Amino acid sequence: MKQTILFTISFLLTGFAVFSQDENKSNIQTYTPSKLLNKGQWDIKWFNNLYTETKFADSNGDSQSKARENYFTSTIEAFTGISDNNSINVGAIIEFRSNTIAGREAFSVFSLDDTATDRKGITSIAPAIKWQPIKDVGNFSIQSAFHIPLVENETENGVFLDQSSWILQNRLFYDYTFDSGKWQLFTELNTEYSFGEETSFANNTFLLAPGLFMSYFPSDKSTLLGFVQHSQRFGDFSQDYTALGLGGKYQLSNTLNIEALYSKFVRGTDNGLGQSFNIGLRALF
Repeated sequence: MKQTILFTISFLLTGFAVFSQDENKSNIQTYTPSKLLNKGQWDIKWFNNLYTETKFADSNGDSQSKARENYFTSTIEAFTGISDNNSINVGAIIEFRSNTIAGREAFSVFSLDDTATDRKGITSIAPAIKWQPIKDVGNFSIQSAFHIPLVENETENGVFLDQSSWILQNRLFYDYTFDSGKWQLFTELNTEYSFGEETSFANNTFLLAPGLFMSYFPSDKSTLLGFVQHSQRFGDFSQDYTALGLGGKYQLSNTLNIEALYSKFVRGTDNGLGQSFNIGLRALF
């Protein structure tokens, strides 16, 4: 655990002095999550994640089969620049979830039926701020959000919807574009503290989730990428998992980008093992 933290922090802090930004690049190259917006500029993202699992890893990391469970999350994020020096963005995040259990097929999360094996609804909202902590390092930023739960009961009839605890979240972003302009390295460190609702499984826990993404640009409007992510929860309740994935992005216009990602949970403890299918739209204007 300590080695993971030290490695991630060291990696994020490495190479700040060699940062350069080419404003002639396309949006998918220039406006990574690390990049803040200009004053008056808007960034709106609609991201959809379908996670489906048929295995569970116990406290020893041994996996066993289980009836399929499906978890769909649709997230809308909207941010705008408010500072003259492009160092502060403000915004909000809203999440909708639809989950099904008991061996139902993955696409059952899109059903409008109201049954004993599904739950759906808007589960949280979060005011957020994104800021640049080091004045001369434009490729390093932090996004802080306070997630307010809209869920009273996490589980009903055996169907989990979302955690009912409050979440204080900080996400650290850093990217580096290699001299050729064809390769870009992006890192993220997500930290969360959950508190407030005593009945929540996540109450009084910390989450540490580093991610490493390597992108290749076949053209200035397209991206192919591979990534590895790890999530470690500790405190009153502990669990972890590691996922590998790949995907791509394409710039449809000067305003609109589309992305698609796939990931597989390759290991974990006290956690489900499944697959994640993601698609998102992003508008910059």
